[in-house]
Amino acid sequence: MPAVKSLELVIEYTAETIHPMHAFVCESPAVEQEVLLEGKTEGGKRTLLFYVEGDPRVYEAMLSARDSITEYDIRPDGDGGFFLYIRAPNGEGEELLLDAFSRDTVVVVPPVEFRADRTMRLTAVGHGTDLRELLDAIPSELSVDILSVGPFTRGFGPSLTDRQREALEAAQSVGYYEIPREGGVEAVAAELDCAVSTASALLRRAESQLVADTLGDRP
Repeated sequence: MPAVKSLELVIEYTAETIHPMHAFVCESPAVEQEVLLEGKTEGGKRTLLFYVEGDPRVYEAMLSARDSITEYDIRPDGDGGFFLYIRAPNGEGEELLLDAFSRDTVVVVPPVEFRADRTMRLTAVGHGTDLRELLDAIPSELSVDILSVGPFTRGFGPSLTDRQREALEAAQSVGYYEIPREGGVEAVAAELDCAVSTASALLRRAESQLVADTLGDRP
């Protein structure tokens, strides 16, 4: 039986190939990051569930202006972000990328991160031959950076997001973790140039992830 492997990669879009909502995340100071939690495609239409860190009102204003959206529902979580349920037809570029990932044994492991540097970061698991075919089938207009290839393990995928890591570094630099504490969350927010609520949410999520990693309880 072929060994199951995991492939962690970063796909970089160009200005011509990036989805307009991903481009909006890259350009708007009101949105930090988009994370795809779950999704499916059927009959040329995708149904997706995202978690977005940022201002839901600013995001929805952009979303509602797009005629191609079939339906969406935004639910703020009260922690500096919101959940987004959305249905829309696939564009031509999206169909090509979906086809690349439609190998028989391959599954994409959530979450999939859409970052502010025009990249998408994800982990795929499957047979080695199918993973190689996946890489070969990714449209040539997209840049691919392979971060790791190895045996499938429970500890796959990214742990902290870039923004969460930046928040921890800012907190350390202002003495947030010193005993006694030298700088509060306001100082962290000033270092990150963001709202206090955003800094607090970033730190809580990063700390929660680190605790889960340490105790072997990663979601």
